[in-house]
This record gives sequence, structure tokens and C-alpha cells, in this order.
Amino acid sequence: MDFDFSDDQESLRDAVRRWVDKGFDFTRRHQLAKAGGATRAVYTELAELGLAGLVVPEAHGGLGQGPIDAMVVSEELGRGLVNAPYAQAALMTPSLLAHAPAALQAAWLPRIASGEALVVPALQERAARYHLDRVSTRARAQGAGWVLDGTKCVVPGGDEADAFIVPARTAGADPDTAGIALFLVERSAAKVTGYPTQDGARAADVVLQGAPALLIAAEGHAALVAAVDIGIAAQCAEAVGLMDRLVAITVEYMNTRKQFGTLLASFQALRHRIADVKMQLELGRSMSYFASLKLSEPEPQRRRAISQARVQLGQSMRFVGQQCIQLHGGIGCTDEYIASHYFKRLTMLEMSLGDTLHHLGEVSARMQDTAGVFA
Repeated sequence: MDFDFSDDQESLRDAVRRWVDKGFDFTRRHQLAKAGGATRAVYTELAELGLAGLVVPEAHGGLGQGPIDAMVVSEELGRGLVNAPYAQAALMTPSLLAHAPAALQAAWLPRIASGEALVVPALQERAARYHLDRVSTRARAQGAGWVLDGTKCVVPGGDEADAFIVPARTAGADPDTAGIALFLVERSAAKVTGYPTQDGARAADVVLQGAPALLIAAEGHAALVAAVDIGIAAQCAEAVGLMDRLVAITVEYMNTRKQFGTLLASFQALRHRIADVKMQLELGRSMSYFASLKLSEPEPQRRRAISQARVQLGQSMRFVGQQCIQLHGGIGCTDEYIASHYFKRLTMLEMSLGDTLHHLGEVSARMQDTAGVFA
């Protein structure tokens, strides 16, 4: 099989990397994190590169690209430690709005593609434990429209967003997948409380009390699952970029730092350890490719592949992050040093859209009667 990227994809990678190198160095990133992690200005710059409309259909002003292009962009943003909610706003949101009525798409997708509007999914609820069918937010008809009541937690970039895409129940109870509808809620209709996150970005809790909402899809669970899979694949690619850069930083440190008058890179035990780190990186890279390639598969195969990739990436992120910090010693834990920020972002990613144990359970639930080796 040919796993080479096309010329257009390589050009896209180069464009994002050049922007990171020139416009988003660690000094700027660190200053943003210390100031509270505001990301809207960064996201606007990504939009100026055309990245906000990467997967938005051309009919709505976007580029109409696919999952491999999204993987390329996400990997480079990870390598640059870019603290904007790109996967949520530019990849997951257009996927969800694809199920909206034509008028709603026409009103919002061009604004999303241009970067004028930042719309993020508000999915997580307390006690849901990553299960998308556990939705306590309620929707009720009011006149010709809908109003929502409920609370969504840890919404990426929530206090800087213009609107949210919110799953809410119109019927049924947990864990029914039927009766989960998707709505668009403008920020002005919600009570939003923002706060910085450990990885130098921002999130918010969104409280809805009789909030007017626009219906996207009356039965939206399948669309929600597909969008989350897109987000997970993008986060897998971001993790590969993060690990790739963290390993390079660590190798450079080992080639310059001396202990007992000898370069760290000359110690055989440390060379073996960095070899194990690189092996985990490459395992993660291959499974990231696997996840993006499987996004077009039917739901059963896609869901299992995404969770399989997420399990491997979770293991790789934890191993690579911990080993690289330990190879640095004390300096690796300081806020002024770049490696610590990569480790914090990897740690946050490991718990986003389902942690490793959650996805291990998803893989287990989708196992066949035989594991495949005896079939």
C-alpha cells in the first residue's frame, strides 16, 4: 500500500509548519498560557490560513478536504503546541452541521469557514463518563422553537465561542440512543463560566436555563458519534506531533547535557530508553494513520478502529511523556522549560473524548467471539 502523502498534502503541512515557526514560537505560547490561555486570536490566524474551512464544503466557502488533510494539519499543530480548539471547532462542528437544515447550514458554515464564528460542541456532562448516550440536558418545544435546560462541562474555548452545538434529550432516558437531538445555542442564551486549563488553553462550563435553541437534527446520536470519532482521530494526530517534537527536544538535550563529564547520550541505558520511546512514538503514528483511514468506514468498523487507535495513543502518550521528562531530570518539570508544556498537553489529551480505559472497554465490547487469531 502507498502511504505517501500527496504533493498538496505536503504543501499543506509546510504551510502550517511555516506559520508555527514564524508566528507561534514557545515564547508567544508561554505568554498566552500565563495570561489565562485565550485562544481566539490564535484561531483567527489559523482561519486566515484557510484552516477553519478545511473540511467545510466548497459550496459554503470551505476547502472541502478530507480526513487525511485534517490529520496532516492536526499533527503540525501538535508539533507546534498550538493551544486553539481546532479539532472541535474546525473539524467536529462542520461534521455536526452537515445534518442541519439547509438554511441553518447557509447561516453558519460560511462564517465558520472564514473564522468569523467560533462554534464548538458542548458534549460533556457530570457523571457521563464519556458515554455519549448519557444525556441529562433536556429539550422542550416552546412555540415554534425549542428551549434547553442543563449544564455542559469543560467545553473547549467555551468562553470565547460564539455558539455551541448541544446534544439534549427530547425523549427517553439513559442509556437510550433514541431521543437525543442536536441543537445550536448562541452564547448569549447561555451562562458561560470560563477558566484556564492545565495545558495552557481555556475551557468553560455552560449552563442552559430555558435557553432558546435551533434544531440541527431530531435524532442526532449517530451524527454525534461520527463527529466524536473525527475529533479522536484529530487528537491522535495531534498527539503524534506532540510526541515527535518532545522526543526531538529530549534527544537534543541528551546530546548537549553532561553528567559526570560525559554526554547523557553516551550512556547505554539511556540510549536503550530513548529507543523504547521512539518505538512507542512509531506505534502511535501508525495507529493515528489507521484511525484517519477508517473514518469513512461503516460505524461498527469505524468505532472499533478509532478506539483501538486511541488505546495505543493513550499508552504511547503516557510512556513517551513520562520517559522524556525523566530523561530531562528536574528541569523537565519547570514551567519555563518547553518540555513540561508538551507533557501537560499529552496528559490532557489522554483524558479528552474518552480516556484510555474507556476506549479499552469500547474495544472489548466490540470483540468478536474469537479474537481473530483462531478464525
